[in-house]
Amino acid sequence: MASPKKYMKEVVKEGKRIRWPKREELWPAIVTVIVIAVFVAIFLSIWDLLAANIISQLKGAFGG
Repeated sequence: MASPKKYMKEVVKEGKRIRWPKREELWPAIVTVIVIAVFVAIFLSIWDLLAANIISQLKGAFGG
């Protein structure tokens, strides 16, 4: 089993090998994630409203 000190040295070593994205590459990815998140939030909100409406109509139809 590796010691914590050796483990941390290896973590730092791997961290230096990572190719971090430049700011010009990062902004389009951030915008894409935000747009997708907003789209999914709107879609799920509409789906939830429709499901709530259907459930309330079923309750009314069956005397709930």
